[in-house]
Amino acid sequence: MNNQTTATNQTVADLEKALRHISGIIKQKGREILSDYHITPPQFIALQWLWENGDLTIGELSNKMFLACSTTTDLIDRMEKSELVVRVKDPKDRRVVRIHLLEEGERIIEEVIHKRQHYLANMLIDFEEDEIVTLQKSLLKLQHEMREE
Repeated sequence: MNNQTTATNQTVADLEKALRHISGIIKQKGREILSDYHITPPQFIALQWLWENGDLTIGELSNKMFLACSTTTDLIDRMEKSELVVRVKDPKDRRVVRIHLLEEGERIIEEVIHKRQHYLANMLIDFEEDEIVTLQKSLLKLQHEMREE
């Protein structure tokens, strides 16, 4: 193994560790923000998927959240009682039931995401504009590559 390969391996290891730690910090900060609301982290994740993708079936939401359908059904039951979502029949196929995000669910998602973005903006305060642009481009490229896989 030459120095170039070793440096590359070390760089990859450092990147993986940094991304893992950043993810953990963001998750923890997100949980702190959620403590102001009456929803659980899994409920927030479900709301996020619905907010980003529109109405989804229990099966589709289960796949995105990596949960069993029965677990997702219980989650949706509780969210429906809190008037965050509602089950609606698909107009094209009445046998299909979709989960629809209600106004309160949308309000919570938008507020929490806004607070998370504010936190991130504060963490970037000492970055130069070109560093932020480079970071954004690099992370979006990495995200694209990972989604393509």
